Amino acid sequence: MKALLALFAVAPATAFAEAAPQPAMGDAFSWVFLLGFAAIFYFMLWRPQAKRQKEHKNLIENLDKNDEVVTAGGMLGKVTKVADEFVVIEVADGVQFPVQKVAVTAVLPKGTIKEVKA
Repeated sequence: MKALLALFAVAPATAFAEAAPQPAMGDAFSWVFLLGFAAIFYFMLWRPQAKRQKEHKNLIENLDKNDEVVTAGGMLGKVTKVADEFVVIEVADGVQFPVQKVAVTAVLPKGTIKEVKA
């Protein structure tokens, strides 16, 4: 019985013993893994999004009168007036409405509106 009690008295002491230190290769592998993950994040998410934002900014800055555009809501029209933050789009003969420049998603080739109406 005393031997069994002695075994339980020693068991908690071994439970709190410190683990052996990790080899240095484990730390290097962790850094390589972390840098690899950051590179994947950069090339697959951040860089393409920054490129799309740059292209959209150029599109908005280069809007001119008589450009045929599509808005984020899917409206197709011709730009009749360009202001700082807004453009006026004509969607039908005599039907014009203002739209924020950021809502313009694409500039279409000339003649697209005539092809769509036909």
